[in-house]
Amino acid sequence: MLAIAESGGHHILYSQRARIWLNQLARDSAFTIDYIEKPDSIDEAFLSRYELFIQLDFPPYMWSKKSMEAFQKYIEQGRGGWIGFHHATLLGEFDGYSMWNWFSDFMGGIRFKNYIATFVSGTVHAEDKVHPCMKGVPGAFVIKKEEWYTYDKSPRPNVHVIASVDESSYLPPSAITMGDHPVVWTNDAYGARNIYIFMGHSPDLFENASYTTLFRNAIFWAAQRPDSSKN
Repeated sequence: MLAIAESGGHHILYSQRARIWLNQLARDSAFTIDYIEKPDSIDEAFLSRYELFIQLDFPPYMWSKKSMEAFQKYIEQGRGGWIGFHHATLLGEFDGYSMWNWFSDFMGGIRFKNYIATFVSGTVHAEDKVHPCMKGVPGAFVIKKEEWYTYDKSPRPNVHVIASVDESSYLPPSAITMGDHPVVWTNDAYGARNIYIFMGHSPDLFENASYTTLFRNAIFWAAQRPDSSKN
């Protein structure tokens, strides 16, 4: 598998902790994982080496035309699986980059609107409890610290929602809400097995058994491989 994560910024602690967790899972499950910090090396030949692409807190901008086109083919033609976290839905005009419209469509046609910068806890509820990615995950679980994003609309009409956050459970309460608020979903309109998992800011997530179970399940489901890891 291949994982991309930013080399700095306020998500770096999450990415560093994810790398430790992924490396252990790779050792336990006899697969290999490579890491990159920029999409510059991405082209069709490069992606052909990987069964799974994990987008760890890397936004959908700062990609070259070549890397965007290669990624799009990888997803549309099902050349491998994809898991995106958190920053993968930072869709809009940022840092002088224009909106990646294809990626917005991939994520259900959404655009980033706002986020809870002060962080709150929230309860996530499974909607598709029989989805393979939810195996062993409770029907409801608490994420203790997250900067929940809101979008210009719910992606629900365009994606298959697996889980959503109950905004009324936010502690402390926040006025930054969007109503229907999916946080885990997959888009069946694309060839690649894909899943987006919003939660991905705090390294403490790797102390949350519900989160790590979801993450592990997503890896083996998206890669279309049986889970042989040590639980």
